[in-house]
Amino acid sequence: MRDTVRGIIIAASAACAIAGATAASAQQTIRVGWTIPAEESKYWMMRRPDKFPDLGKKYNIEWTQFQGTSPMTQALAAGALDCATQGVLSLANGAVNGGLKAYIVAQHVYEKPGGFSVYWAVKDDSPIKTVADLKGKTIGISVLGGGTYGPFAMILKKAGVDPEKDIKLVEVGFAVSEDALRQGRVDAVNMNQPFAARAEAKGGMHKLFALSEAMPNIVHILEACRADFVDKNPDLVKAYVADITRGMKMALADREETIKVVSEVIKAPPAVLETYLLKNNDFGRDPGAAPNFEAIQAMLDIYAATGMLPKMNVGQFQHATIVAPIN
Repeated sequence: MRDTVRGIIIAASAACAIAGATAASAQQTIRVGWTIPAEESKYWMMRRPDKFPDLGKKYNIEWTQFQGTSPMTQALAAGALDCATQGVLSLANGAVNGGLKAYIVAQHVYEKPGGFSVYWAVKDDSPIKTVADLKGKTIGISVLGGGTYGPFAMILKKAGVDPEKDIKLVEVGFAVSEDALRQGRVDAVNMNQPFAARAEAKGGMHKLFALSEAMPNIVHILEACRADFVDKNPDLVKAYVADITRGMKMALADREETIKVVSEVIKAPPAVLETYLLKNNDFGRDPGAAPNFEAIQAMLDIYAATGMLPKMNVGQFQHATIVAPIN
């Protein structure tokens, strides 16, 4: 990742220099990265901006979609984004390998007991019956180095499979994971909502293992902003975090409208979303989008214990006052 970050910094330097000349005119604009799925508060802000009194008036957002959290980490480190969706592992790697200094300002979703857990699926007629059978196979993951890689690697190692040497790991976005598996481009692939619900309805594939087996109560995605941006623009970031808080509350309060909003953004049929979104078989969401720093610390501790990260304290990602919920 270190080389990738350096490359992005070099490539972005000219653009940043040009952008700097117009920074004053765009003074109240936040450059925000987002991805699919499970960012309902952001989707509300994107598709129902009239519900947010400050958005478009006191400040603006420049939205950029990414494949996953790891590329957004690199963009944050390069100064190409101000705030973005992050996974715990990708954010920590950015701090260790890319010198990224950032604050966790909100949380999108986590895995709750009895709810949905990201899982790897195989076809029903596959010879793969156990995790150990993955040795020598081609495995799909949403993004290399992303938030799901940590517990995924832990599960493989526990079964005697080296995730770096014993398998071929390829990037397969969640939206095309089902097709990649059915067409034989991969032997196993990660499944997330709403694509898991759609695939399960069709049949012919089943769960091999879920991330909750390695790491319970995973904080999947959170919202992070560059520390220098927050420190220079505290009121601007407070307004943004207040709107994320507002968006989460509206998403949970009006499920029918949230299904419409999500369908507009991710192009999934409402009928598919109806089967899981904001139900017991979905991810968990804090009603105020508050980050669970205790759970995040527990994840960092596990990553350190398994040699994936040095020992880290979540306090380095905490701002004293700018954090959801902000009302």
